Amino acid sequence: MLIDSFKRTVDYLRLSLTDRCDLRCVYCMSESTRFVPRDQVLSLEEIERLCAVFVRGGGRKIRLTGGEPLMRPNALGLIRALGSWVADGRLAELTMTTNGTRLAEFAGDLAAAGIRRINVSLDTLDATTFKTLTRGGTLQRVLDGLEAAKAAGLRVRINCVAVPGIADRDAEALVEWCVGQGFDLCFIEMMPFGEGAASLGWSRLPLAELRICLARRWSLFDVADRSSGPAQYVRVGDTGRRIGFIAPERHGFCQECNRVRLSCTGQLYPCLGREIRYDLRAALRAGAGDDELERHFATAVTLKPVGHAFAEQGDHAAPMRAMSVTGG
Repeated sequence: MLIDSFKRTVDYLRLSLTDRCDLRCVYCMSESTRFVPRDQVLSLEEIERLCAVFVRGGGRKIRLTGGEPLMRPNALGLIRALGSWVADGRLAELTMTTNGTRLAEFAGDLAAAGIRRINVSLDTLDATTFKTLTRGGTLQRVLDGLEAAKAAGLRVRINCVAVPGIADRDAEALVEWCVGQGFDLCFIEMMPFGEGAASLGWSRLPLAELRICLARRWSLFDVADRSSGPAQYVRVGDTGRRIGFIAPERHGFCQECNRVRLSCTGQLYPCLGREIRYDLRAALRAGAGDDELERHFATAVTLKPVGHAFAEQGDHAAPMRAMSVTGG
């Protein structure tokens, strides 16, 4: 098993297939984003090998992210390979976070490959606001993709970044729509992270305030439900639907953190909220065997800090890399 220096078991890998995306969400990418050269990006074969080493070391869950993971050419081949590990018991779960723009094309294939649930990023149901937030995106493409996901039998959770001036205005409509669609919903507080958030002046809408607003319309009941992530959930009346809240600065979930992140360039980030990273690509391309790679994974995990740096200042403040580098 992979154990960090604070005795936390690490069995969850968030894997970025690409830093490229067909949207330019204002809190995720700057308008001048430069993508990494393709020769620095891991091949799908290299990614599969690192995943195999992670699973061999005790990994139980892999979440595919980006950028937008479905933009990676031939990604389905890798997804089918990883899905076969779920089928034979080597892996407990394979999931994905996507912006939804390509789900209409891929939802059926994802379900057939072994993915059972996905998270879809959607911050508003207003087409004009969506276009502004994503710098040119088309809301209907995402809605069509979500219909395809439902038809394929995928469980869906909508992820909404609580952008001030938008979430406080649109949250009620989003909750009502998710209840009607049978989707869970998770609000994510804006993190002081990367150029995108910096361009918004680090402004945040506290989720405690957002919950108070929602409670004026719906009965919200705290529940003990936990996913493998940091969300705190409530039930929406008798609808059977859940709303999650992720507020990293106000809710200390680091003591339970079981995840690391692997960028598409082979950099292992033990913590989203710090700049610490470990270069697995160098070892991989230097010809390291599986035993050696497993030792590299174990060493990287020991670098996992006791907590993130979202509330810190100065030299220990949260990193300025774009959110798309590590997939959130």
